[in-house]
Amino acid sequence: MSSAATRPAGPDHLWSVDEHLEDILETVRPLEPIELQLLDAQGCVLVDDVTVPVSLPPFDNSSMDGYAVRVADVAGAGEEFPAVLEVVGDVAAGAADPVRVGPGQAARIMTGAQLPPGAEAVVPVEWTDGGLGEGPVTGMRAGSLAPEGAAGHVRVHRPAEARAHVRAKGSDVKAGDRALEAGTVLGPPQIALLAAIGRGTVRVRPRPRVVVLSTGSELVQPGEQLAHGQIYDSNSFSLTAAARDAGAIAYRVGAVADDAETLRATIEDQLVRADLLVTTGGVSVGAYDVVKEALSHVGDEDEAGSGVEFRKLAMQPGKPQGFGSVGPDHTPLLALPGNPVSSYVSFELFVRPAIRALMGLPEVHRPRARATLKADKALRSPKGRRQFLRGAYADGDVTPVGGSGSHLIAALAHADALIVVPEDVDCVEPGAEVEVVLLG
Repeated sequence: MSSAATRPAGPDHLWSVDEHLEDILETVRPLEPIELQLLDAQGCVLVDDVTVPVSLPPFDNSSMDGYAVRVADVAGAGEEFPAVLEVVGDVAAGAADPVRVGPGQAARIMTGAQLPPGAEAVVPVEWTDGGLGEGPVTGMRAGSLAPEGAAGHVRVHRPAEARAHVRAKGSDVKAGDRALEAGTVLGPPQIALLAAIGRGTVRVRPRPRVVVLSTGSELVQPGEQLAHGQIYDSNSFSLTAAARDAGAIAYRVGAVADDAETLRATIEDQLVRADLLVTTGGVSVGAYDVVKEALSHVGDEDEAGSGVEFRKLAMQPGKPQGFGSVGPDHTPLLALPGNPVSSYVSFELFVRPAIRALMGLPEVHRPRARATLKADKALRSPKGRRQFLRGAYADGDVTPVGGSGSHLIAALAHADALIVVPEDVDCVEPGAEVEVVLLG
């Protein structure tokens, strides 16, 4: 455990939100880099700067379907007196040996094809008769259907300036340029760039594997029939989805009954596929809070340095929390409360930053903003606790959604921000400026 975890703190010590988060981020370290194929690297964080080995585009090429021409040959061309040029062949994308364009000549060229020697510009096919001897055309006939289009003559009805409709070599990136910086999260555009410069693999920190377990004998899987006293397990679904949203590869484990030995065995089974374990429920002071029972002394049996510490935090919701490591590899484990809102708020404040730290990202927190409170009445908050209320944020204003109850899932579903009420504030009046954590 980190230095923060070794602070003198008895069972009744009230940790601050910042102390608990600091302990987590001091303990969690980025995953070791690995080399991955491009598509396997999607969502991962780049470890090294990537330098461009070859310019993009690697040669001058056409941005239009049309004709490659010399500027002097089409100067003064118009509808009444078009320039008539000899067509010396086709230049298709990928053609190895393009034809040469001499005085009074043109080459039919396709989008992306290399500008042939001698040509200085491209005139779009719509500016020509397409070699048909009539008025302007709207497109070319397929080469396989009309091979004669690559020969004969073409009438050009408009002049073109030098380099018109030509993509210059290196106009995207030049050889030696830095294509991507270390720390970049690889999404589809970044994958495209890596492929375009010829990279088949890339060195990244892998996406963390997060295993989510919910506890409670009262929990039933959605889709099954509820019996008396039972509720559906929503926490494992919300937290697994939240872990994936944070960038992790997340696995949901079905609800574990209130039995300490069963929970310990389940956790041991899951260690093989976990870089981070998240449990929800069973961390308070009840007689059936099995996470606390199962893990409070896990360090007595595991290797030195392992163990999970259960704490009380000066926050609402989410006062009971647990953090530590388990197993031979000291896999980090965060134990969250069981109330739905408490578990989700705790995830946003503590688990999401841990996932982002495992990924090696420099910024691990949700963005924050200042907003004007729009409410019918003042917000009350217990003094000495940092409260996080659900809110809807728009255009610099935030409106509370639902009450402060930690069971109000419906309100959470309509919130896109958390309203932060500091520990030393017990009342926030409408119109006051508040800090909000942006969830969307």
